[in-house]
Amino acid sequence: MTKLYVSTGFFPEDYLKSTVDYIAEVQQPDGAIPWYSGGCFDPWDMVESAMGLTVGGRFEEARQAYLWLKKNQLNNGSWLAAYKDGKVEDGTRAETNFVAYVATGVWHYYLITQDRDFLDSMWNVVERAIEFVLGMQGSHGEIYWALDTTTGVQHDSLVTGCSSIFKSLECALNIATSLDHKVPHWALCRTRLRSALLNHPECFDRTWESKSRFAMDWFYPVLTGVLTGTKAHAQLQSRWDTFVVDQLGCRCVLDQPWVTVAESCELVMALLAAGEYSRATQLFSWLHDYRDDDGSYWTGYVYPSESLWPEEKPTWTAGAVLLAADALSKATPAARLFTDICIIDSAQEADGTGYRQFSE
Repeated sequence: MTKLYVSTGFFPEDYLKSTVDYIAEVQQPDGAIPWYSGGCFDPWDMVESAMGLTVGGRFEEARQAYLWLKKNQLNNGSWLAAYKDGKVEDGTRAETNFVAYVATGVWHYYLITQDRDFLDSMWNVVERAIEFVLGMQGSHGEIYWALDTTTGVQHDSLVTGCSSIFKSLECALNIATSLDHKVPHWALCRTRLRSALLNHPECFDRTWESKSRFAMDWFYPVLTGVLTGTKAHAQLQSRWDTFVVDQLGCRCVLDQPWVTVAESCELVMALLAAGEYSRATQLFSWLHDYRDDDGSYWTGYVYPSESLWPEEKPTWTAGAVLLAADALSKATPAARLFTDICIIDSAQEADGTGYRQFSE
């Protein structure tokens, strides 16, 4: 079994260089990053891939991905569900967590590069995206999952999606503070969203089967800072034996014998957020049997049949690997993005060193 132990101060740059290069090789000339060569892409996964490029020092390539989003943002501030080869692949809806995630990627890029001109150039994109998302907030603070392009707002919400938006709002507020823009209603909406996630379970999964069988519903509230401290630790402990298969990784869904690399990497960062450094290191060390010779990682592994499935090597999975390695090693100034709640106090503290860390 191939194991890779990453720890504070040790980022395996030589080992992961080909992982970074894989994302760059799949990237298209217009800046878009498909899931894999010839595939489609969505805004959330493209941002995840771009963050992987940024961790790996491929700043220009990452910047081109964000510029694609800037050029293709719709008038209402959103992007549609999927694109392929410069055209809309799935125009049925705009998903709120997809739209909000641009703020996370832009802030991540700034933390590492300190490129203020880039941050300023992306402000209008971030502002319009966040206003679109907050326009979909319900009465208890939940954010509806999508705007259907035919039927309008889809009045139901996802725990994972809203948790992701919660982190994106943190990043958006930091961008606004860095650029000295006043958006106090964003902070209020973020507080209301957290309250919905903690206190109003009736707001989620109202019109479809519960998503609690998915691992992300279990650990995303920890990964994104909705749950902190002892509550975060208890949350991860509560279903560890349900979702984690020893020596293999994290299941995507509890009723399928299938571990997936991206979810495992995100769980690594959730563990770090909960103070579980040793467990996070162990989990990350199990994932490298799923690495291909070109540095990419297969989506997942079905363990009864000992087979890789599906036969796809997503760029966003490579991005998740790089983000987890950075979080473990603390190699870049963005290493804490998914492990701490960090709200900057003022524009003077926007250099990534003046964070005020706290538990909410």
